[in-house]
Amino acid sequence: MMLELDRIDASYGAAQVLRRFSLQVAKGKITCLMGRNGAGKTTAMKAIMGLLPLGAGQITANGTRISGQAAHKVPLAGIGYVPQGRRLFSELSVAQNIEIGLMARGKGADVRERVLDIFPRLRERKNQRADTLSGGEQQMLAMARALCLEPDYLLLDEPTEGLQPSMIANIRQVALQMRDQGVGVLLVEQRVDAVLSMADKVAFIENGAPREVVGVAELREDDALLQRYVGV
Repeated sequence: MMLELDRIDASYGAAQVLRRFSLQVAKGKITCLMGRNGAGKTTAMKAIMGLLPLGAGQITANGTRISGQAAHKVPLAGIGYVPQGRRLFSELSVAQNIEIGLMARGKGADVRERVLDIFPRLRERKNQRADTLSGGEQQMLAMARALCLEPDYLLLDEPTEGLQPSMIANIRQVALQMRDQGVGVLLVEQRVDAVLSMADKVAFIENGAPREVVGVAELREDDALLQRYVGV
């Protein structure tokens, strides 16, 4: 059971970004997609979510083709997405943002309570407007909204960006918890320390094309690939 990108092309207008790009995200594993700025990492996530049309190839989730579907139908296949920048409904309350997450896949109060158990700080702030939360709390809310789908796969685009260490630790813990519950996590992350502390494998992307896929243990022993593809 996996989320699979099979030799996909994706473009912004005339500018092609992804070129025959392939990737596999297994359930119960954290896969990190790494590469330099502009390599195509966020584009791959947008392609999965139906936000960009494919020029070639296909995307499947658990064997069912999801590419070509309208973007609002992709979450119904069990794919949660936390985009870079969070994109909350800023004028709505914490509770209202969570309700919108529940509506996307028809989930109820039991799911809401489980999600709030994961993020107790959001329970304390449920009546606050989203734009009054701290950056870390907004990231928690974006993750909570995605978890309201009870996803099979969770896409996290730069989830630790701009956060203080205590919040980074919280985000890491939630990602590990989801993995342990059998969710497949696709992580885009530039912080090497964060990647090495939570990912199971790293897939490198360069100029929109797939490169090596390696286990994290191998990267800990030899950072040559990080030097080559990320410049760390």
